[in-house]
Amino acid sequence: MKLQALRIPAPLRGFAAGDAQVFDVTLDGDRVAAIAPSASQTQARGTLLSALVEAHAHIDKNYTVQEVGAAQGNLFAAIERMEKHRAGWTGETLRLRMERALHDAWQSGTRALRTHIDWVQPEPPAALAVFEALREEWRGRVELQFVSLTPLDVFADLAAGERIASEVKRAGGVLGAFVYRNEGIVHKLGRVFDLAQQHGLALDFHVDEGLDADATGLRSIAQLVRARDFKRGVVCGHCCSLSVQDDAVANETLALCAGAGLHIVALPTTNLYLQGAWDRTPVPRGITRIHEAAARGLRASLATDNVQDAFYPYGSYDLLETFGLGVQMAHLAPAGDWLDAITVSPAKALGLAWDGRIAPGCPADLVLLAATDEHELVGARGRERTVIRAGRILEKTK
Repeated sequence: MKLQALRIPAPLRGFAAGDAQVFDVTLDGDRVAAIAPSASQTQARGTLLSALVEAHAHIDKNYTVQEVGAAQGNLFAAIERMEKHRAGWTGETLRLRMERALHDAWQSGTRALRTHIDWVQPEPPAALAVFEALREEWRGRVELQFVSLTPLDVFADLAAGERIASEVKRAGGVLGAFVYRNEGIVHKLGRVFDLAQQHGLALDFHVDEGLDADATGLRSIAQLVRARDFKRGVVCGHCCSLSVQDDAVANETLALCAGAGLHIVALPTTNLYLQGAWDRTPVPRGITRIHEAAARGLRASLATDNVQDAFYPYGSYDLLETFGLGVQMAHLAPAGDWLDAITVSPAKALGLAWDGRIAPGCPADLVLLAATDEHELVGARGRERTVIRAGRILEKTK
């Protein structure tokens, strides 16, 4: 198969392009065989991306808003509503919701997805067994990872923390925690790092998900990574409080993050919905400092987070929609220069075998957008696509 006259965004190029901007790409079976400059450099027919990577989702609680209602900006009301709803979760209802999410992601062009699974007690949640079954069933289509999402205070109970970490290790997951202005935060975070080091686990935190300037969990995590010389990878999602801190404080924190090699994930939909007042037009945007992070070499990911639940009552698993909102919220321009936020950056954060850079020999897992230039990336043309997996076009694409 030959794909002609396409733009390949610079952050996704794994080949020497020279001055060329428009390329012909030849596929041979399930691999990219060759990439060459097109004869015409003025007319592109579309934009070529590597298949998308979802770094932060919640497929255990999606599609529940009809039962729980929307929290309208109240993070802790959303947590309480989902807590009550979780008591009635069964393997059957979980599978229906989780499969729906995976089908949506697959048709949208996603090749890998990391989901957080609510884990509020020492015992494994019902969603874990469903996830493990789906991980096998979807192998070869969507690579699935999971993170245990546990309130940080639970780790104050040494036995509870040990049980969670042992089960996460058995199931091949990532250890996680919800971190927000906790009492004794450094000690409790230290316990999470202890468990990760003892069990050989990577870490993934929900951290500082609010607009309180005194929420400094991100700084504490970065300091612990450096103090422990922790090498297994640490992802920090949300980091909203960074946006309202003084520039000097925020820049110091980002310098620590860069030195620690942290990866930051921004969640445009949920954070725009939850952060800021609801009795007037909200002024804060609720998104972390993506530009400032990039200036320090930290290329953040953009991810979906919640879909149709109390935390965010709208949405889908289309990362291109998330990308379009992120471009507008954070003024990511030129937009094409930030497409690594849903491809290369999350692939690195998740430790995938392929980093998402397009080059001869890479997998022919691609997304061909109808957008022919920078200004069509956000909008209807930017969402019109052909999904190619293992060198074949999916029968139904968006």
